[in-house]
Amino acid sequence: MKHQTNQNRRKLVLAGAAAASSPFWFNMASAQAKPIRIGFPVPLTGPFSAEAQDQSRAAELAIKEFNDAGGFNGRMAELLIRDDKLNPGEAATRTLELIEKDKVDYVVGSLSAATQLSINAVCKERKVIFNSISQSDAINEAKDFSIYTFHEALNPTMTAGSVARYAVPRFGKKIVFLTADYAYGHEMVRAFERAGKDFGTTTLADIRHPLGTSDYSAFLPRIKSLNPDILVLCNFGRDLVNSAKQCTDFGLKASMKIVTPVLLYTARQAGGAEAFEGIMGGTSYYWGLEERIPSAKVFNDRFRKAYGGAVPSDYGALGYAGIKTVLQGVLGAKSTDTNKVITAIEQLKYDWYKGPEYFRKCDHQAVQSVILIESKSKNMKDKYDVFNILQIDASSEKSMRSCAELGHKT
Repeated sequence: MKHQTNQNRRKLVLAGAAAASSPFWFNMASAQAKPIRIGFPVPLTGPFSAEAQDQSRAAELAIKEFNDAGGFNGRMAELLIRDDKLNPGEAATRTLELIEKDKVDYVVGSLSAATQLSINAVCKERKVIFNSISQSDAINEAKDFSIYTFHEALNPTMTAGSVARYAVPRFGKKIVFLTADYAYGHEMVRAFERAGKDFGTTTLADIRHPLGTSDYSAFLPRIKSLNPDILVLCNFGRDLVNSAKQCTDFGLKASMKIVTPVLLYTARQAGGAEAFEGIMGGTSYYWGLEERIPSAKVFNDRFRKAYGGAVPSDYGALGYAGIKTVLQGVLGAKSTDTNKVITAIEQLKYDWYKGPEYFRKCDHQAVQSVILIESKSKNMKDKYDVFNILQIDASSEKSMRSCAELGHKT
């Protein structure tokens, strides 16, 4: 009996050793490896919900690509999407939960200049990487920045600056702003005026409205009486849709050029051809780049395949890039250690979907192109063909505020 027992034990040990050395055992162990978890707080409800849903779809695509390629040492990535309700307090609460309760490794997201600052504050305190995918100038400034902060999106200085440099020489120097009264709107006005100074612009008025305004009729007679050369819509999401529609209905286009620093694909789709006809602006991405940029074609085709032929929006593309950048940082660092991933991201030279990009060392701002577009209502090939590309302003630090101006020691 004793001899038989020893033989059985020996067989079990040998079987276990054989199993551990087999591919099947390795795959089982890898499958049980802890996932790389990325928190993704965005405003799934509220006036920016269409843009947030596109961010989420494209972010999921980046996760799938990473996992399909084998992940990192067998570890798969997992996306934890949370609704920040476009509220800074809610965004901070959800982010804290993601870090403390869900144990995320990194955070990507936001769709507001205000919410991204509250997300960043939590991540900075908890020493967690945050890659923001919404426009903000403040997040790059020394008072809000930390080594854990990355800004994948364009910022207002880059976007509104490009629009101003294109529009003012062509349409005139007298400017009126219709501005959403929060950080995004304020920063867009400041950036447009900053660039406009070189052309001698005059601000006739900065007319501010609450976030989520549906009726702009009280503002339109004043705008018309001021008779500007250019009306700049410094608002976003549904606010942009509603203001563009009502400016068109009121006949403002007959006497002034309407521009917007961020001309949203989702807003154009929601508002329609007539409301946006002739409005020009800037964007971080338009799917029509695929005719010029190979990486755009690859990204668009993957998105089409995943989502029934649809094309990605501008902010959707940022969701894709924000996730992809962090995961590429993991692969480059050969580690999930925060400090090693930070170093790896700082060294990235990448082209995920729109041409070459990199992060400026002092403020972790993604240096990238600005695409200038104009809405069209004729000669559209299909429902997705809504913009003409007027110009591509190439990646350059010349159009950005300097590191010293942002308060960084150089």
